[in-house]
Amino acid sequence: MSGRLNKKVIVITGGTKGVGRAFAKAAAAEGAIVVCGGRDVDAGMEVVKDITDAGSDGTFVPVDLNNIEDIRKIFRIAYKFYGRVDGYFSYGAVTDVSPLDTCDEATFDKIMYINFKATFFGCQEAINYMKKTVGGSIVLTGSAHAWGGQQDRAAYACSKGALRILMEHIAHNYAKDQIRCNYLTLGWTPTEGELALRASQGESEEELRERAAGILPMGRMCEVSDYIEALIYMFSDESRMMTGSTFRITAGEYI
Repeated sequence: MSGRLNKKVIVITGGTKGVGRAFAKAAAAEGAIVVCGGRDVDAGMEVVKDITDAGSDGTFVPVDLNNIEDIRKIFRIAYKFYGRVDGYFSYGAVTDVSPLDTCDEATFDKIMYINFKATFFGCQEAINYMKKTVGGSIVLTGSAHAWGGQQDRAAYACSKGALRILMEHIAHNYAKDQIRCNYLTLGWTPTEGELALRASQGESEEELRERAAGILPMGRMCEVSDYIEALIYMFSDESRMMTGSTFRITAGEYI
């Protein structure tokens, strides 16, 4: 263990799947105390085992991103158990099909609530707890869709664009409190959610990977592991002067 995140208390929402889960394990291996939130209790317990197996401490908190009180709860528990909040990684999101010309109100509300509103109030909690100590690092999960997006992801693109503005707002206004915020732009990644969506459309993982390889400039999809070093850096003291940045890992994809 190199300890780049030694004793930092990091809250992860959406931490039971995909990049969130992988980062929870990697952060623990770097010495972080991880407070992981998600809906899947069994997966949450597995994440806690990953954290303890990595030699660190951690807690799972059941969190439904449709419930703002759940978001407040995870920060409250993190502070109660460990006395500080040093990092917040907002990962949980939905990617429902949502073209502008046919998107219904229920789909729009679902996407904007989970992807933007939940993160907005998560940032509120993170900032208020970080002010109690000596600041901290917030990383928002972005997407190449935030620069316009594909035609069938209009509401999703808007939610990720709103997060980019939120990141810049926090960076401009809370640097004086030593609170940093950056936007990690993820590329096309075969996460559980992406594979489930494509399966519902009749496309297998093998077919998806083959199709994506023909589209992405670097010839393959991003894997969950491709983001881990960037996340460790963004939460570590090595990036203490980095705020307001858009950090792209997209296999060359710029929608």
